[in-house]
Amino acid sequence: MLGEWRAHWQQAGATRQFLSIADLNREAAQVVLKLAHAMKRASQAGNELFRFEKPTAVALIFEKPSLRTRVTLEVGLYQMGAHAVYLTQADIQMGKREAVMDIARNLGRWVQGIIARVYYHSVVGELARFANVPVINALSDREHPCQALADLMTIQERKGEQPLTLAWVGDGNNVCHSFMLLTTLLGHRLRVATPEGYEPLEEIIAQAQQNAAQSGGHLLLTHNPQEAVADADVVYTDVWVSMGFETEREIRLRHFQPFQVNRELLRYAKPDAIVLHCLPAHRGEEITDEMLDGEQSAVWDQAENRLHTQKALIALMLNDTEK
Repeated sequence: MLGEWRAHWQQAGATRQFLSIADLNREAAQVVLKLAHAMKRASQAGNELFRFEKPTAVALIFEKPSLRTRVTLEVGLYQMGAHAVYLTQADIQMGKREAVMDIARNLGRWVQGIIARVYYHSVVGELARFANVPVINALSDREHPCQALADLMTIQERKGEQPLTLAWVGDGNNVCHSFMLLTTLLGHRLRVATPEGYEPLEEIIAQAQQNAAQSGGHLLLTHNPQEAVADADVVYTDVWVSMGFETEREIRLRHFQPFQVNRELLRYAKPDAIVLHCLPAHRGEEITDEMLDGEQSAVWDQAENRLHTQKALIALMLNDTEK
């Protein structure tokens, strides 16, 4: 069964490394998402669509702490019959005790894949250059591509695969970057509302605009949250003060207050709009309890879908380890 998925993956232009959404074309992204849906259906029926037949180990490098990323990766690898080797910065002191390239060369001799959650995007790039095994970006300061796959899977579950109007409200951060790249790649109409000075990176904007031009989608950048949310099918937000920006907390709270996702803002969206948040949430800051816990929230499905999309990605990328 998985052989067919892998054939589609190869035909679509499979990526050896997954450091950015830009590593996927439209067809490859669709293969990952369709396989994730199939894996979820199988899991809900008490089955696993795929298990590794040869001994398979994956190094999980975590410079930053995590709930969803760590648990979904470890559980997913266990369900597929692989072993996770969890490595914190305290364990390996990457870039301090030992150079990133040397760690990559060592791990490449022992494991069949590396999944890294790091501070700087350059680190995942260096791991990919020297490890000689597939590397997956589980978060960097530039992107969070695994999160974007779970976001789109959730949107497809709730709204189908037709082009939609999507609103991002808040910080133009790493999660926003990956969401921009994937939604425009798949032909959606995306509006991104940020305070002045907190816009996405110019190169991400340029790539997303190019994606939209090729896919028939659209990208709008604004500083007006009401404009972004008007008649939207999906409203997405993230924390205003991410890890590493704690010293900016007070000034960020002042700048972002008009961008809170609350009942008043959601009135501008379609009546059946869904609300997304990648978590962890700072309740009462970027989103109210009413929105996070309400009937329009798809946040907990979104969190669950990290498991299924990452399993699909791993099954497709680590194919050299199967008989």
